[in-house]
Parts: sequence; structure tokens; C-alpha cells
Amino acid sequence: MALIITDECINCDVCEAVCPNGAISMGPEIYRIDPDRCTECVGHFDEPQCRQVCPVDCIPFDPDRRETREQLLAKHDRLQAEAGNTAEAGAAVAARGGG
Repeated sequence: MALIITDECINCDVCEAVCPNGAISMGPEIYRIDPDRCTECVGHFDEPQCRQVCPVDCIPFDPDRRETREQLLAKHDRLQAEAGNTAEAGAAVAARGGG
């Protein structure tokens, strides 16, 4: 499931910098998370980094966008391939017995 940023966001700028997928950007009033790029940091970290650094705890899981770990890993691999990180994406797939 992707994450969302609620209207409690204080625009402190810390979440955008820690997102490994570039899923966080400034919206019209507060930061927003692109659900097509959010992998909850699966493939990069054990925990979503934005949630770890948010000083006001305004980044919950989005109940309308439930995804399995496998779906999040597939999204991670797709994003890595799009970014030209094919070696990392290929290694991740091979490590999971795919490919």
C-alpha cells in the first residue's frame, strides 16, 4: 500500500530528500506522494524513510492503495529499470529467484 501525506504536514522538507524513488514532491499546499512511485521503501530500506523522519507523524499508510510486498518489489524493480539501474533491478529479481 502506498503512503499518503495528511493535511497535518508542516512543509518541513525532510521527507522529500529521503525518498529513494522520488515519489514525494510539493503539491499545491503540502507535500504529496505519487502512489505510482511509492514502494514504502521496499527494495531499499526495512521501513519507509519518510515516516521515520517526519516530525509530525503525518504520513500514514493509504488504506485505498493496498499492495503486497511482492507488488511493491515489482514496482521497485520497474522504477530501477526506468532509471537505468538495470544491474540493481536484475540483481534484485535474481535474488528472489526470478529472471
